[in-house]
Formats: sequence, structure tokens, C-alpha cells
Amino acid sequence: MEIGKIQKLQVVKKTDFGVYLGTNEEKVLLPKNQVPESTELGDTIEVFICRDSEDRLIATTEKPVAQVGETAYIRVKEITKFGAFLDWGLGKDLFLPYKEQTTDIKEGDMVLVGIYTDKSDRLCATMKVYNYLLCTSTYEEDDIVKGVVYNFNPQYGAFVAVNNKYHGLIQMKELTSKVYVGMEVEARVKSVRTDGKLDLALRKKAYLQIDDDARKIIEYMEKNNGEIGYTDKARPEIIKKDFGMSKNEFKRAIGRLLKERRVIIKENSINLIK
Repeated sequence: MEIGKIQKLQVVKKTDFGVYLGTNEEKVLLPKNQVPESTELGDTIEVFICRDSEDRLIATTEKPVAQVGETAYIRVKEITKFGAFLDWGLGKDLFLPYKEQTTDIKEGDMVLVGIYTDKSDRLCATMKVYNYLLCTSTYEEDDIVKGVVYNFNPQYGAFVAVNNKYHGLIQMKELTSKVYVGMEVEARVKSVRTDGKLDLALRKKAYLQIDDDARKIIEYMEKNNGEIGYTDKARPEIIKKDFGMSKNEFKRAIGRLLKERRVIIKENSINLIK
């Protein structure tokens, strides 16, 4: 029997309050209200092994969102003086100690965690998920993926768990909008490294991104009396702040709109053509 794992165990004893699974030397109780009808000695039942509210080893036919050694993106149910408790699909919530938290969290937040057993053989969660992630994805360059930001380092960028289980990184130069730990993101695979880790970008390739950028500019102008209070010669940091684009990306999108005769560039502004 392995705590924190889904496994198939044999019925070795029947009682009025449930059945015991395992072997005569090592067995665990499956409570009566979870025992399938017509269960007999020798039958095999798939269960998850965990601990009950009194810290006793017990079996359940309920399945958590993840097992020991895996990761899951789950909701914070309660914050206490000891740590946080997470709703992971079982009657007993999953404990996330303060020492395993990498950022401030509150009730209702979604967090990416890895599942482990502590020194007392109790099931716990950690937000330090780097060692839980894999480099074996089958993604290729230009694939669109989803993931969760689990760490941010201003020197490197945002570390992302792609599909909650594969290594990914959005480098600082690719961060076109603000991200935070626990945030779900959609990204494009820029490249797959030789070690299997994924380099990601929040933006599409230039020829695909330009339509989205042009649309964003039009929406901005429609909300601001039909104009942008500067031209495509503005400082890069201003453009980045307003649109999340580099100066070159902004100029490409404005060029598209000029070609379509949707905007006009004046001395100190860009205006919609009505």
C-alpha cells in the first residue's frame, strides 16, 4: 500500500462497518458507505490511500485531482495560523504549510501545487513545483499551450507549468503584459530546448500578431475620442505601457491601419478616420 496513490487492493476481511483491503499482514479500512454492492472476499477495489480526520490510514473510492508526485491547480479553501487548506476532491482538505508557500495567498485563490508526504507520512502540498515538472512534452514550435505561472524572476522571466506538468519559460523580453504567480496564461512555443524545456512567448508570430495589435489600437482609440495622443515616434516605454507592444510592433500595426485607411498620423497624434 502506498499513501497518496490510487491502487487496486483485494478485500481480505468484511465487517459491519466496512471491508479491509490489502493483505492479512497489512490492511486498511474502506468504510461501509463506500463499499460497492455485492462485494465479496477476494474482490479487487480501486481506492486512494490517505488519512482520516484522526490521522488514521484509510481507503476511499473518491479520487483526488492529483496523487503524490503529481501537480494540480486547485482552490484555496481556508487560511489558518498553521497554513492553508486546499480543496482537492476529498472529504479531508489538503494541507499547504506556510514554509511551502512561495507568495501570499488568500481564500478562493487558485494555486499550482505538488503533492508530497512529510516526515510524519502525512499528505501535504507545496508551491515549489520545479522538481515536479517534466521535460517530456510532445509540443513543437508554434504550438499554442496553456499553463500556470509558478515563479517569477526579473532576471529570467516567468516560469510556467505548461498543462500543469511541463517546464516552460517566458523570458523577460517576451513578457508583453504583467503576470503573477498563480496566473493562467496562453502562450506560443517559441522553441523546444535540447533538454526538452519549452521557451514560450505571450505573442503570436509577427505576421499573425499584427491583426490582433491593430484591433487593440482601434479599440483603444474608440475609447479615447478617436485618437492616440502621440505618434509612432513616441518613446518605447509609453507604447509598452499603453499597448503592451514594442515600438516596432506598434509601428507595424499602425502601418497596417494606414494602408487600410483607417487612421491618419498628424503632427502630435494618431487619429481614426471616420
